Amino acid sequence: MHPIFKYRRRLLLYLGVWVVFGLLLTVVFVFGGNAPVAWSLEFAVPVAIVLGLQSLSFWYVVQAMPPEDTPVPRLVVTWAIAGLVSLIVWIAIASAWAMWLLPEGEVYPESAAGLLPLLVFAGAIGMSLAVLGHYLAGAFQRSRNAERRALELQVLAREAELKSLRAQLDPHFLFNSLNSVAALIGNDTQAARQMCFLMATFFRKSLTLARQQAIPLAEEVSLAETFLAIERVRFGDRLRASFDIADDVKEVAVPPLMLQPLVENAVHHGVAHMLEGGEVCVQARRREGFLELIVANPCDPDRPPSRSTGVGLVNVRSRVETLCGHRASVDVDAGETAFRVSILLPAVSSHATS
Repeated sequence: MHPIFKYRRRLLLYLGVWVVFGLLLTVVFVFGGNAPVAWSLEFAVPVAIVLGLQSLSFWYVVQAMPPEDTPVPRLVVTWAIAGLVSLIVWIAIASAWAMWLLPEGEVYPESAAGLLPLLVFAGAIGMSLAVLGHYLAGAFQRSRNAERRALELQVLAREAELKSLRAQLDPHFLFNSLNSVAALIGNDTQAARQMCFLMATFFRKSLTLARQQAIPLAEEVSLAETFLAIERVRFGDRLRASFDIADDVKEVAVPPLMLQPLVENAVHHGVAHMLEGGEVCVQARRREGFLELIVANPCDPDRPPSRSTGVGLVNVRSRVETLCGHRASVDVDAGETAFRVSILLPAVSSHATS
């Protein structure tokens, strides 16, 4: 469909431009050809509108021959032929309209023939402006299409990156969980069996949610609680957890499996190294239109150097930056006796993203 016909307002504006062109043509006839004002107005405005409607066909020629892909000689020859044919047709329509305006039994004076060169010149100018306008509109449309394609490619690249990050996270968690099961098998077979059942439940739930780009925070917290239940089989009373989740943020959309790596790090690199154990604290609250998530845990200042590759924290940071860009942040405060990760995300409802 021609872009002019897509919106009524655009069509009315286009016709308004040609009405103005007709008024200018009226002035030319009155002052340049000494034609009567009333006749000039009745003649010039309708033929100008006809010229505008006729010029709409130029859009398809512009689309078929973009200047950057068409040789100049072909472009010149094609437009010369198209312009000449269009001008001849328009002059014929204008002549028929002039004869229709002539009262029955009367003839135009010989001086009226002097208006023909003015009409031809005005038609050539009008068509030239129409061709130029259509080329500008075509360039604008190609620019918009290029921007849209660039945005689509960015979205596809982001989705591919997110899938890659999720693919990294699942084996990372499975590796750590299997290490925990292996540590229990020799000492507590019953606990190892219970841990396997809890892991099956966790993976069933996480694999379902991981297919989504975002899930409600309440579901993410539930996953973290399930993970801590798995680890509590191994650590017993040494592992404690507290969740302080504000009611007004439970439906905020967050990336799936975002809390779990942070809670996992808090357990394996914090609580696990403390003889008396410790508490993993998870907080979530709204702050000036953002969701603030905090995961904190105590640390043993004399703990051995970590052999972790840091996949979990790096993965979380990458996913947050990929999804939200500069609107989000991940801050890490690593002290001697405490470790704290703070995430700031735009507070968007999960219903708005579904």
